[in-house]
Amino acid sequence: MFQGLVDFLVFLILSAYYIIESIIINLIPRHYRAGWRETLRGEIALVTGGGNGIGRTLCSKLSRLGATVVIWDINSQGAEDTAAMLRQEGGKAHSYKCDISNNDDVYATAKKVRQEVGKVTILVNNAGIVSGKTLLETPDAMIKKTFDVNILAHFWTTKAFLPDMIAGDNGHIVTIASLAGLVGVNKLVDYSASKFAAVGFDEALRLELEVEGKRGVSTTVVCPYYVSTGMFEGVKSRLFPILEPDYVADEIVTAIRSRDKVLLLPSYLRIFLALKFLVPWDCALVFLRCLIADTMQQFGYKNGETVPLMANAKVPEEPEKKQQPQVAAPPKEEFTQLNGSANLTLRRIQQQEEESDNGRLI
Repeated sequence: MFQGLVDFLVFLILSAYYIIESIIINLIPRHYRAGWRETLRGEIALVTGGGNGIGRTLCSKLSRLGATVVIWDINSQGAEDTAAMLRQEGGKAHSYKCDISNNDDVYATAKKVRQEVGKVTILVNNAGIVSGKTLLETPDAMIKKTFDVNILAHFWTTKAFLPDMIAGDNGHIVTIASLAGLVGVNKLVDYSASKFAAVGFDEALRLELEVEGKRGVSTTVVCPYYVSTGMFEGVKSRLFPILEPDYVADEIVTAIRSRDKVLLLPSYLRIFLALKFLVPWDCALVFLRCLIADTMQQFGYKNGETVPLMANAKVPEEPEKKQQPQVAAPPKEEFTQLNGSANLTLRRIQQQEEESDNGRLI
């Protein structure tokens, strides 16, 4: 009993200290705090999904700060295009094709990177995919793939590079999650669930490193609102502005330099997130339905092309298949997924025995 009271008093004292410290630090503009780490020269930064979109922009900004950049992407041409762009700008860049949903491929490619480039000190888990369908409309294969890429891949990449970071007492693991990892979003059940998992992954990993005394390795979780890349083509936002990729990449790099633990974009959404846990669910539901739920109504892909998805509307099917139940999807149905922000079309995994790449980012 006595020891419990002592522990509680220690908790209160430390909490007061850290709150005051946080207030003081946050009074200093982030770009000044980032100045404490003016250059990333000597660092080796690996970005998954770096062949396009935010991933490519991130690679460019990391390279300009002096980091050697390693680009991983399932699209080898996209990865090499990014590397070529960085070299043309005077940076050091290496590209590798890697299916991050395959742990064996991750470990094998990580070994090549270690041998050919060196030990990775900054890992940015950026690659992600989205279906943008209701739960019952989403094929099982797509749900599995969403979790394979959006969260399970983080385990494989982190396990591949964390030991070297711990050994060198220097490292930074960046998890690109989403605002959808903090609040549920209509027509993003699989995506939102995978991003909730990503947020939890970062927090639990940070705690684990703290408890084990590995203070040289930092983690940052990034939770942006919709970003105007191909990943969310057609999304409409009623109140909050859709973010520009260059702005998001700038903020991520600043967070890396200042070793921020959580980056929420835009930052004023913290207020709304706090309210989510303070008000009754019905109040939160009004907010989610009025301001967020309808953002996905114009989002959708069919046969690799964006099509409007209005409320209660169905994607047009071939005439003879219109009367088929929703659960009986055509065997040749195609759906779109993205690595970073590149639109890539997949066949539904019915021919998995014949084509080993079915169901993977291609």
